[in-house]
Amino acid sequence: MTVTEPAPPVAPVPPLAARARTVGGSPVRDILAVTARPEVINFAGGLPAPELFDREGIAAAFREVLERESARALQYSTTEGEPTLRTGLAARITAQGLPTDADDLLITTGSQQALSLLATALLDPGDTVLVEDPCYLAALQVFGLAGARVLPVPGDADGVDPQALEDLVTRECPKLLYLVPTFQNPTGRTMPSTRRAAVASVAARTGVWLVEDDPYGELRYEGERVPWIAAHPGAEDRTVLLGSFSKVMAPGLRLGWLRAPAGLRRGCAVGKQAADLHTPTLNQLAAARYLDVLDAHVAKVRAVYGERRDAMLAALPGSLPPGSTWNRPEGGMFLWARLPETYDTTALLPRAVEQDVAYVPGAPFYAGEPDRSTLRLCFVTQTPEEIGEGLRRLARGLKG
Repeated sequence: MTVTEPAPPVAPVPPLAARARTVGGSPVRDILAVTARPEVINFAGGLPAPELFDREGIAAAFREVLERESARALQYSTTEGEPTLRTGLAARITAQGLPTDADDLLITTGSQQALSLLATALLDPGDTVLVEDPCYLAALQVFGLAGARVLPVPGDADGVDPQALEDLVTRECPKLLYLVPTFQNPTGRTMPSTRRAAVASVAARTGVWLVEDDPYGELRYEGERVPWIAAHPGAEDRTVLLGSFSKVMAPGLRLGWLRAPAGLRRGCAVGKQAADLHTPTLNQLAAARYLDVLDAHVAKVRAVYGERRDAMLAALPGSLPPGSTWNRPEGGMFLWARLPETYDTTALLPRAVEQDVAYVPGAPFYAGEPDRSTLRLCFVTQTPEEIGEGLRRLARGLKG
């Protein structure tokens, strides 16, 4: 008779870190997964229009790099980034009104990584971060994973209120203030120059880091360029400027950048060494070559996106319920709408999806009490004809 030995006890593995258990995923990406069917007209994503990618120009840049300097392109690189890209990017930033040297920049794997590196370099669990309300979703995710206490700053159509900001900084002693001043995600609003100067002055008086995220600034369809906060007196030694090639070149390249004072930049570089050593060399060198034609490409993108914004603005009056309001963004990718207060855009989203159209409810963008009647619409991915049809579907979905 064979005696079966009892199976040895198996202990459970340790749990996930508290931050991984408590911080949720991105609601936008959850919506995109649900609405991936090709028949859905999707106003939910923040995706550039793929038909506008300069496939030939980017391919030519990669070919040239691989033909002329393949050994360098396929090798490890410095954490700070390829000198040719940093030099070209510094010249571009300087030409746009902010004197910058190559050594002022750290190349990152998308500007989203720059946010993560800043959280690593600046934030200890329990530190306070101030944000706009509503705020870019993935920034809230980064600060949540860092264990930060996130507080919204009251504001208006021009952005955060400087007096409310000063009161909060004095009372709460935050480490940083995070802003998207130009064509903000999700609202599309742009902070005027006078408000930027006031915010810079508050930072100078109270001693707080300013993180100025600018992924959309080159996508302007009307009006005049507004100088970065980083260019205002008082902000020079305490502003971190973030930028990205995702919206003007291609998001698949995963190329962003961070401009910061030397000490903080060094801290971010150490964090990047621990994260990924460096951003892919080949992508950096190809982007450096593509800078020569980037302005011409961006001009084409602006023309198309401007038409699409206008198409959405023209169709909204007949598509949203009476009493709704919305803004007219001067650029960027997003339009923000507020329905009458009896509407809950989160509860209404399934009805819209039944009509084969999608949007992002506004509630997840708020660090404070959410306005559940709000929603974000992305206007750049669809043609004017698709935008018109999508808004007709949305009108049916909101009627329920």
